[in-house]
Amino acid sequence: MGMFQVHRQVVRLIRLGALVALLTAVAGGGAVRADDGVVIDVNAQKKGTYPIAVPTASEGDAAVAREVTQVQTFDFSVAGVFKVLDPQGFLADLKAEGLGINPQKWKDVGALGVVKFKATATDIEFRLYEVSKGTNPVLTKTYKRAGSNTRQLVHRWANEVVKYYTGEPGFFGSKIAFTVKGKKASAIYAMDFDGAGAYSVSNNSSTNILPAYSPSGGQIAYTSFMRNNPDLYVGAAGGGRPKKISAYQGMNTGATWSPDGSKLALTLSKDGNPDIYVIDASDGKVLRRITNDKAIDTSPAWSPDGSSIAFVSDRNGGPQIFVVSAAGGGARQVSFNGSYNTTPTWSPRAGKKIIAYTTRDGGRYDIVTLDLDTKAMVRITQGEGNNEEPSFSPNGRAIAFARTGQGVFIANSDGTGKALKVWSGSATGVDWGPAPKD
Repeated sequence: MGMFQVHRQVVRLIRLGALVALLTAVAGGGAVRADDGVVIDVNAQKKGTYPIAVPTASEGDAAVAREVTQVQTFDFSVAGVFKVLDPQGFLADLKAEGLGINPQKWKDVGALGVVKFKATATDIEFRLYEVSKGTNPVLTKTYKRAGSNTRQLVHRWANEVVKYYTGEPGFFGSKIAFTVKGKKASAIYAMDFDGAGAYSVSNNSSTNILPAYSPSGGQIAYTSFMRNNPDLYVGAAGGGRPKKISAYQGMNTGATWSPDGSKLALTLSKDGNPDIYVIDASDGKVLRRITNDKAIDTSPAWSPDGSSIAFVSDRNGGPQIFVVSAAGGGARQVSFNGSYNTTPTWSPRAGKKIIAYTTRDGGRYDIVTLDLDTKAMVRITQGEGNNEEPSFSPNGRAIAFARTGQGVFIANSDGTGKALKVWSGSATGVDWGPAPKD
């Protein structure tokens, strides 16, 4: 059934007064408020999207109002649980309503939730309404404006809305690091997750690749050829002079942080063959060797609980994903779809063992996820260019990745919806940073 037909059915159900049936139909059985206050059950077996209206404020500074609406609309659109309704269909008199709502007008367009706001020179007031609850807002927040912090305030608000509906924190306001490929060199860049405020982290004219945020978000590790060898550096996430951490002869590449930030796993070839090692994050001292195989082992990714490391190896032929204990030992192959699978990354979702990785299918490179317990595979991209280097959002609900020659995209991690471009250009080596700190 198309979304237009779904919305028509929503309106009919509301007019018949079948609210419970409406909620069940829209959210696949997961939208009825639970005892813990959660409106949308994001773990329901069948998931739908919650229709939410995001009208522009009719009073105050028009430019600020447009910015607030644009940021809110984008945030809710990529949250993975909302359907942002087209403002062209709104029936309400927005000027007459002000910060309030006329519930019937919003019911008639299929909205279950409505967000209102008012921006002044000193603050922004937000209100969230559940249409079924009438004219009283279910959530209100007022934030003080200072300089150019409007986007950050809207992200904070959007996180509150996601938490209200799902009980989970949102990822709005987090950052993404990536490699910008140039003709002669490449640089590490970082930006807000929605593409705003991109800036250079590696301020040198050499080749810089494979950024990795520390668990705190305050540092980024990356490999640089600035001293003619692929050495590992760690620098402030805001840029500045980095510290050389690992400069062994040969490769010092593909670093991943331990969950507590004290260690880094990376590929070293100092002993002749590329293998996975763990080093101290402060001084680069080798703490242990994880793999010891005649094949090439690379692209380590530390699991959120710290117990395991996923990596890529061609020990069984073409490159495949393997998992090994973070203490070392025998590794097991976990990817079996085709002959080319690379760049694993772990979902941060508690209680889940899900990885995303790059797979070559029919000549193209795409992003898939794999549940290591159930073996269920979900395709994130298909038929739209070459996609690589996935990285999960801080809550695991979205995945960022690079599309060759086009830029950085984000998509729902459950495979639904369409990927959205957040940065245009030639990019690779994407890494999504931790949740923002209020």
